[in-house]
Amino acid sequence: MATANKLSVIPCGAMHANLPFLLLKPGVSIKPRSEKDAKVDWVEVPTHCVLVETDEGKILWDTSCPEDWEERWGPTGLQEFFPYDAADDKYLDRQLNTMGVGLDEIDYVVLSHLHFDHAGNANMFKNTNAKLLCSDKEKEFALNFEGDFQGAHLKADYEDLNWEIISGDTEFLPGVKMIQTPGHTPGCMSMQVDLPDSGTMIFTSDAVYMGESYGPPAAPAAIVNNLEDWFASVEKLRGIQEKTNATMVFGHDAEQIKELRKAPEASYT
Repeated sequence: MATANKLSVIPCGAMHANLPFLLLKPGVSIKPRSEKDAKVDWVEVPTHCVLVETDEGKILWDTSCPEDWEERWGPTGLQEFFPYDAADDKYLDRQLNTMGVGLDEIDYVVLSHLHFDHAGNANMFKNTNAKLLCSDKEKEFALNFEGDFQGAHLKADYEDLNWEIISGDTEFLPGVKMIQTPGHTPGCMSMQVDLPDSGTMIFTSDAVYMGESYGPPAAPAAIVNNLEDWFASVEKLRGIQEKTNATMVFGHDAEQIKELRKAPEASYT
């Protein structure tokens, strides 16, 4: 079985949001940050990217939130519900610099989906040789709605970039597979990475926000494009995990991120 060589989880700060955006629970309502003292459950929503190194190139999975998030998100109102906080050295470009990885060294930038907290720094790679990819269904939706934004899709993040597409479950590079897991968005993807020492790791992105979402039973969140597709995708991932004994890495799990090996100090092989 072909394997990747090395995988680095890159922490990129955290948003904060009302719990229902991540996990629907009875009696919990959604409030903006101006009402942060109200009786609602505000939780940390960490964001991360992943660098995978293979014999055939380097892949960056997702790009996190932009440094100018408050201005960029202003027209959408999202900054009131997902205020972002990152130390100066935790923005993606600085994290990569600390790791000794130049933007021109990345061969592929694969976006799990094009929401503002995953595609926020995609423009960083506009003038590099990196190929930018998302799923075919994500590109079709994200570039063809009317207006500048819809929900958490913000065209300013991605519309001026040249997107190549991934259709269906795809063996992408040695040890790296892209898995179609729609539901959260029309074209949300997850990534499976097989490593010689660490075994199989599956990065769910927002197909599964956190361990409590995964269950069983699976528990959805407020932001779901298609609930039937979401449940099907969770069970698809569960089936792959059972076959591969994979370590599941969820999209925004505040407890799990503390336990992962994180760049620049540590990595998976």
